[in-house]
Amino acid sequence: MYKLFYYPRNASWAPHMLLAEMQLDYELILVDRKTEAQKNPEYLKLNPTGRIPTLAFDNQAIYESAAICLFLCEQHPEKNLIPEAGTIARARFYQWLFYLNASLQPELMVYFYPQKHTTATSGHADIKQAQENRVTQMLVLIDQELEGKEFLLGNNISACDFVLFMLLHWGSGLKQPPLSFPNLGKYLRAMATRESVKAVCMVEGTNLEIYT
Repeated sequence: MYKLFYYPRNASWAPHMLLAEMQLDYELILVDRKTEAQKNPEYLKLNPTGRIPTLAFDNQAIYESAAICLFLCEQHPEKNLIPEAGTIARARFYQWLFYLNASLQPELMVYFYPQKHTTATSGHADIKQAQENRVTQMLVLIDQELEGKEFLLGNNISACDFVLFMLLHWGSGLKQPPLSFPNLGKYLRAMATRESVKAVCMVEGTNLEIYT
C-alpha cells in the first residue's frame, strides 16, 4: 500500500494521476499548505525539504514529483507507462521527464512566485512578464513535438503525460494559455477525458470544464 502525501493541484497531482492510471492500491494523506503542514516536524521526518509530495511505502519515503513517477513506473513495468530499458524510447522518456521537471516547472515557479526570486521590493511584474515569455517559448516547442502524436512519446501514454498535463493546467491563466495552441489544446482535451484524470480531479476538486 502506497501513501501519497498531497495537496490539490500541487506537484503531487502528477503522481496521484499516475497511481490512479496504474490502478494501484494507495492512500491519500492531505498535507494542508494553508496551515503550512508541510513544515511540521512529523512531515519533515519524511521529507526534510518541507515540500509536497512525498510517497511512503514499506517504512521508506521518497520525494520529488518526477522521482516518484519514475519510481512507480520502474516498480510496475507491467503497467506500460515507461518504455523498455535500453531503447531510444526510454531515452526520450528520460529526456522529456527531465525537461518538464527541470526546465518547464522551474520557469513556471518563477512566473507564479516572482517575489521569491529577487530581493527587490518592486519589479515583480517585470519578472512575471519575462517568465511568461520564456514559458510561452517552451510551450511552442512542446506544441511542435506533439504534431501528429496522441501523447508526448507517440501513440503510447507514459508517466510524462501526467506531468505535462499537470504543468499545462497550471499555465491555464497565461495570456497565451496551452489551450490556445493547436496541438496542446487537442492533447489537453483528450487527456481530460481519461478516467484516471477525471477520477483524481473529482477527488481533488479540480474543475475540467475548460477542456470540454
